[in-house]
Amino acid sequence: MTRTILAANITSRVRQLCIQANEQLPEDVHNCLMHARLQETWPVARQTLDTILENASVGAAEHVPICQDTGMACVFVELGQDVQIAGGYLEDAINEGVRLGYEAGYLRKSMVVDPLRRENTKTNLPALITCRVVRGDRLKITVAPKGGGAENMGAIKMLRPADGRQGVMDFVVDAVRAAGPNPCPPIVVGVGVGGNFDHVALLAKEALLRPTGDHNPDPYYAQMEDELLERINALGIGPAGFGGATTALAVHIRQMPTHIACLPVAVNLNCHVARHMEVVL
Repeated sequence: MTRTILAANITSRVRQLCIQANEQLPEDVHNCLMHARLQETWPVARQTLDTILENASVGAAEHVPICQDTGMACVFVELGQDVQIAGGYLEDAINEGVRLGYEAGYLRKSMVVDPLRRENTKTNLPALITCRVVRGDRLKITVAPKGGGAENMGAIKMLRPADGRQGVMDFVVDAVRAAGPNPCPPIVVGVGVGGNFDHVALLAKEALLRPTGDHNPDPYYAQMEDELLERINALGIGPAGFGGATTALAVHIRQMPTHIACLPVAVNLNCHVARHMEVVL
């Protein structure tokens, strides 16, 4: 049976999600930061984590952004095949919600019309929308604002199959080492493995939507996540790059099948304000 969802309702919910995601640190991220604070022994790292946690509290209490870079509006949609959107188009409804949310929340508008001519769109549009059609009659929308500092540190490489597990892990660690303090650590590391050149980058970004610290359901990749987290934290970059044991809060791997001749791997980083809010309609 077909279920109808009004475009106006989508716009309203996206507007709300844009504001909430920028003002409220997700509970899963907050818990990881608290755990890191308890584990840290380096005084400067502990003080930096205290400042990060205080900043998050102020943002939530005073309804102000927890970071001045309120990001590109990355919107992930799971559209049930039995859902019908009435009163408008899905992408138009999402974009209008982003426009209204960034205006009402006094959020910085960071999108430019053209990557070379650099004129600001003044609306933070367009939203960067990824839509999947799934079974059912529900519409799930996740808004994950993505700042430029962490996004700039992403990396992708087409490894040889012979490079294997070790090659993937070395590439991830090298990417984080090269990023240094630029993505505002402690970071969440999204890793994509498999697919092709374009799909693997999306896998890495989608990996960041998983609740921070939750493991890959496949024990093989769950173990890789633990090993990568240990190697990354051993780099000693630390919170804000001041040194310490907490360079990353978590490593999330997302994988999919690939060609027999290919081993694509991508890394996408989230800063310590790993923003994501979702709603199911």
